[in-house]
Amino acid sequence: MALSEIAPSRRAKLRDDLEQSILLAAEKVFANQGFEGASVGKIAEAAGLSKQNLMYYFPTKLALYQRVLDEVLDDWLGSMDALAHSKLSPEQALRAYIRAKLKFSKTRPTGSRLFALEVVSGAKHYGGQIKSRVVPLLREDIDTLNRWMAPEHAPISAEHFMFIVWAATQCYADFAVQMRLVLGEGCMTEAFFNAAESTLYHMALAALQRVSQKAPLLDF
Repeated sequence: MALSEIAPSRRAKLRDDLEQSILLAAEKVFANQGFEGASVGKIAEAAGLSKQNLMYYFPTKLALYQRVLDEVLDDWLGSMDALAHSKLSPEQALRAYIRAKLKFSKTRPTGSRLFALEVVSGAKHYGGQIKSRVVPLLREDIDTLNRWMAPEHAPISAEHFMFIVWAATQCYADFAVQMRLVLGEGCMTEAFFNAAESTLYHMALAALQRVSQKAPLLDF
């Protein structure tokens, strides 16, 4: 049966499935080899397609790279809503934020590593999107922390607090190889991530509660 004879809804699903297969393969290749080291041919091979077939869907390597990062960023930004847009108490919102960030590292480690690689490389191919999409949400989260902390009395910076939480949660993807070398190949279990969540949450909470000794936190 020719593709033109397939029902439109089925054709759309087949196309979506194929695009997702390409994006998954591309995410892994880009994360392992970077934008410069990856080639359309390598990605096509990983996706089980010809180079010509892949380029029908993504005409250039840059278009494919940016689409992969779009998908990664969509997933990552979902975790950033846990502070600014939460109706939870500060304690609950903080834990939800850390849990969401760790979940991203656990379920999408190649995406996290790819994003980190792009940033470390100078964000040459995706800097504009990061500025337009990440920065506004980060500012909202920082403003939320500042409301909790009464910054004129706070001994810690909300900006640096957020960077520390990012680094601490993303290391479980970006430095997973190091953790496996130190703790063993089977270390990254559900219990391992639960322990990470509890540890990071209580460390972050303790830092904020120290602030409250000088300026009471809202709702704490």
